[in-house]
Amino acid sequence: MRFKSLFYIAMISLFIASCGSNKKIVTTKKRDRNTTKTVSKPVVVNEKPVKTNRSTEVPKDKVAAYVLQFKDVSMKEMELYKIPASITLAQGILESGSGKGRLAVEANNHFGIKCHTAWTGERIYHDDDEDQECFRKYVSPNYSYRDHSLFLTERKRYESLFNLDQDDYKGWARGLRKAGYATDKKYPQKLISLIERYNLSQYDAIVLGNAASRSLNASTDAPTKAVENKTDRHLVQAGDTLYNISKKYNVTVDQLKTYNSLTSTSLTIGQVLFLKPIPKDF
Repeated sequence: MRFKSLFYIAMISLFIASCGSNKKIVTTKKRDRNTTKTVSKPVVVNEKPVKTNRSTEVPKDKVAAYVLQFKDVSMKEMELYKIPASITLAQGILESGSGKGRLAVEANNHFGIKCHTAWTGERIYHDDDEDQECFRKYVSPNYSYRDHSLFLTERKRYESLFNLDQDDYKGWARGLRKAGYATDKKYPQKLISLIERYNLSQYDAIVLGNAASRSLNASTDAPTKAVENKTDRHLVQAGDTLYNISKKYNVTVDQLKTYNSLTSTSLTIGQVLFLKPIPKDF
């Protein structure tokens, strides 16, 4: 009987304990003060488009880049020597691989002009029709352009070309091949294709338009005066020396050697000497 009484007392105690406080016990862990929390900063993106100066951008097309670089030189040569700028540019593109060929890079030779007997300047050797042929080396590409002009104007076999209109690029292209400038039968078509694809004839029109404008603006009432151009080259004659030529034109021997890429003072009859530097930008 006593045992049952103790049992009931225990059950009543458990019931009272279970009906006690309903408050939940929450355990928390203390944060380690030595631990730092990494906070990711938001990345600020500039949403405004970046403006570029398109006038100074270099075209990705290597031919277009070449034209941009040498169009002014070609137009200047056209003004002086009546060779279409379109033809000069197209030949430069074709002969130099748009300025990337070995002769252009290492010798500033953009037209593949060989040494020949009259050349006493620096030279480079390159495989062409034959192994290790001699090619002219220039101090800058502009000298190559000037030598190209002289090459065409001073050789009799190209005389007929100068009877053509200066904007007749097709006639010039065919005439160069006929005169023996190139052995490639498709040479004229290649030049014409480049001229038409890159609209190189526009530079002929610019030169001819400028010339026409100067003619119209000239006074018809004033007496015509002959324009005396300063000599910028000398054709070597028998008995000429660099020293005598330097005295005649008031330049130094060293200047003559620099302008003409000469490594010695020896000259050849018929050789053309530049008497002043060709500017990098016309």
